[in-house]
Amino acid sequence: MAQGWLRHLGGARVEVDSAGTDPKGVHPLATRVMGEVGIDISGNTSDHVDTYLGEDYDLVVTVCDAARESCPIFPGARRLLHRGFEDPDYPWMTEKELAGVFRGVRDDIGSFCRALVAREITGA
Repeated sequence: MAQGWLRHLGGARVEVDSAGTDPKGVHPLATRVMGEVGIDISGNTSDHVDTYLGEDYDLVVTVCDAARESCPIFPGARRLLHRGFEDPDYPWMTEKELAGVFRGVRDDIGSFCRALVAREITGA
């Protein structure tokens, strides 16, 4: 979801990669709730973080606490930033309940990404 928000908010001013330490695919509810706010992430992939280890980045952002602990070091990254978000992986919930959790996480990530784009790109 963060990748979708950053691409949407930053447009051509940003280049965003997204990966995880234990990728499981893009959850269909993530795709659905992002679509509700006009952001299409249906083409996003779930890559392993090792795919990007050789890349140079201005900023590496980790968005879950588990990834922060197990994320490899990116020697080419100028800066690292962590902001943990709830992982909406609750198999005991109904789809309707889970969709509500995904919406909350979507909105939290959206607020974070708006502030990040304002600070890092527009200098606000």
